Amino acid sequence: MRIDKAHCLFEQSGTFKNAFRNLGIEAYDYDIADDFGETDYKLDLFSEIEKALLTGNFLDVGKNDLVFAFFPCTRFEARVPLLFRGEAAQQKNWSDMDKLVYSIGLHEELHKLYDLLCKLMILSIRGGWKLVVENPATPPHYLTTYFPIKPKIIHKDRTLEGDYYKKPTQYWFVNCEPEHNFIFEPLEYVETHTIDNAQKMDGDMSRQVKRSLMHPQYADRFIRQYLIGGNDESSTQNRG
Repeated sequence: MRIDKAHCLFEQSGTFKNAFRNLGIEAYDYDIADDFGETDYKLDLFSEIEKALLTGNFLDVGKNDLVFAFFPCTRFEARVPLLFRGEAAQQKNWSDMDKLVYSIGLHEELHKLYDLLCKLMILSIRGGWKLVVENPATPPHYLTTYFPIKPKIIHKDRTLEGDYYKKPTQYWFVNCEPEHNFIFEPLEYVETHTIDNAQKMDGDMSRQVKRSLMHPQYADRFIRQYLIGGNDESSTQNRG
């Protein structure tokens, strides 16, 4: 796959951005927050998606660029059905009225995220640029159940690919296909983290943010295995 430039959306940590750069590919992070000091363009990506539907131009993405979107998953995840049913632990003492009112707002948030994800993929198809979208895969996941586009790669255990977490993760590819390159060097040891010991990573970060982080080794191997190389010689020119 040829990649002239990588645009990493909703990442913040810079993990994939820096992995692209280490491989000689120009890359930038885009997010509304900058908690890690890695966001190159601080902006409202949801507004940019809506605006691009009218203008046809999304972040000046070129035909040979890749957009890698770590799309917000807070309303697609496995725990959300429990919240809809009013069966989550924090809802134990809620009244039926409380549950019904909460479920209305929850459904509105889910609809907004689903709508924006569809629009991002439509922009990719219209614009002809390459898009990869990442999201969890722990069942029951909303996108696994209802989304019309199927993921091309599912990692059921990310620790086998050099990451902190086993957390199942899925990847959609739009206007491109994943490469399937062999990575011959052995994995470096990475301490496995769980939901409980995620608190040990950094006391200043929220549990949710810690759970979203990926190890640099995982990012590097993912890019080399699935995104660059293969039969397209031009895809390796940026690596030097």
